[in-house]
Amino acid sequence: MINLSIGKLLRRPEAGAFLGMLAVIVFFLLFGGVNFLKPAGIASWLNVAANIGIIAIPVGLLMIAGELDISIGSMIPAGSMIVAILSGHYDLPMWISILAVLGFGVIVGTINGLLVVRTAVPSLIVTLGTLFAVAGMVLGLSVLITGTTSVAIKAPGLYKMLFGQFIGGTYQVIILWWLAVIVVSVFYVHYSKYGNWIFALGGDRESARNAGIPTTRVTITLFVLSACSASFVGMCQAILFNSAQVSAGMSYIFNVIISVVVGGVVLTGGFGSVVGIVFGTITFAVVNQGIYFTGFDRNWSSLIIGVMLLAAVLMNNTFRHMALNYAPKKK
Repeated sequence: MINLSIGKLLRRPEAGAFLGMLAVIVFFLLFGGVNFLKPAGIASWLNVAANIGIIAIPVGLLMIAGELDISIGSMIPAGSMIVAILSGHYDLPMWISILAVLGFGVIVGTINGLLVVRTAVPSLIVTLGTLFAVAGMVLGLSVLITGTTSVAIKAPGLYKMLFGQFIGGTYQVIILWWLAVIVVSVFYVHYSKYGNWIFALGGDRESARNAGIPTTRVTITLFVLSACSASFVGMCQAILFNSAQVSAGMSYIFNVIISVVVGGVVLTGGFGSVVGIVFGTITFAVVNQGIYFTGFDRNWSSLIIGVMLLAAVLMNNTFRHMALNYAPKKK
């Protein structure tokens, strides 16, 4: 009975991600010491995980559905600059800036979704075009309006508390937003019909459409969620650091995709879980920050991340085959 339970657990999409996360944490505990799990140490990687994680979940769901969005790299600085220009440069009320940030995310996400479903162009190419288009627009308009690529902003107390403060002096408030996104995503993806629709898209889009699933609407919605999450994170960063930069955000493309892949999501679609994405995000953040607690040269962090990614792909492929080939014993 126990062996059967363990077998079922190991066949879950998040199994490989969980084991990888444990291995990484143990590794840095051994070489980084107990400081790694002290409040300040936890904050160092948890803050990174929260900023990446809010974007990684919708991007991961897109990948489960068989699509990809790399325009997030320009949506983060877009969210930062929109809130900074409107409320920092023009002194407009913060709620207007927030609506503008999310509204821009809806517009870009809808454009991405429509182009993908209405044409035969792969989502990678579509969002690559959007990535450069939005980046160019943000840079051009920022210089045209403000004359600079960096804009200062000072948010009122309530908005600072909600979107850009440190809890206890170390933990970013965005961690709470990440937890909220996790709870909502787990419910809708794993306990509602909408989650089944996403997995069906990644499995076979034509069969999903023939089964009555609104594939167009689901795809566009996922692209909107991806764009809005990136612009939201950019907004929170601008409020937290009291300034916005047009160049920030490009590194998130790789960081998010690595977190999702390490989290057990298969690039071909149809396989993955929200919990696995969370584990993958934590794993990446721990590797990214844990190197600072060891005596290793920081230049080796990229090597560790690369090896971790390759190991995760192989491990996830193994667990995927285990899940697909599993046949319950007949009583």
